[in-house]
Amino acid sequence: MMLERGNLFVPSKMNYVRGKRPPVKCIFCAVRDRDKRVEKLEIFRTDNFIVSANLYPYNPGHIIIFPIRHIITTMELTKEEFCELFELHNKCLKALTDIYNPQGFNIGFNISKAAGASIEHLHMHIVPRYQNEIGFLDVLNNDRVIVEDPRVTVKKLSEYFSKSL
Repeated sequence: MMLERGNLFVPSKMNYVRGKRPPVKCIFCAVRDRDKRVEKLEIFRTDNFIVSANLYPYNPGHIIIFPIRHIITTMELTKEEFCELFELHNKCLKALTDIYNPQGFNIGFNISKAAGASIEHLHMHIVPRYQNEIGFLDVLNNDRVIVEDPRVTVKKLSEYFSKSL
């Protein structure tokens, strides 16, 4: 298979892209239930939400926040859940800033497959961004290299949350 230049290549994601996923109805519900068939990347949990490292990060510190309840859109959040989600969002921004010192963030939801959601369970992405993200491999090969394993992200942020809450 030939790869086009400019695409992020994460070898471990190829099976995921091809549809080979854990045999569970919803990956985030399986994470919620601590199902052994899915990888544990949980950083922090409240009664209503889970903060997790992204298994296929765009940058070091790429995390997701998703509700415990299986819902699809933000319109299904209760007022209390909505407020808690954005309180958690702010706590995560503080943690990521303290640990990774990014110069910015991409934050958002992909709601429905048409919008790029690969998992039909509401989740917010928080991606730290850096002024000089491009390295020599990006310039020479037009490829991106992720420099931190998501399990390291889990360790760093879990320790941070356990000390700060």
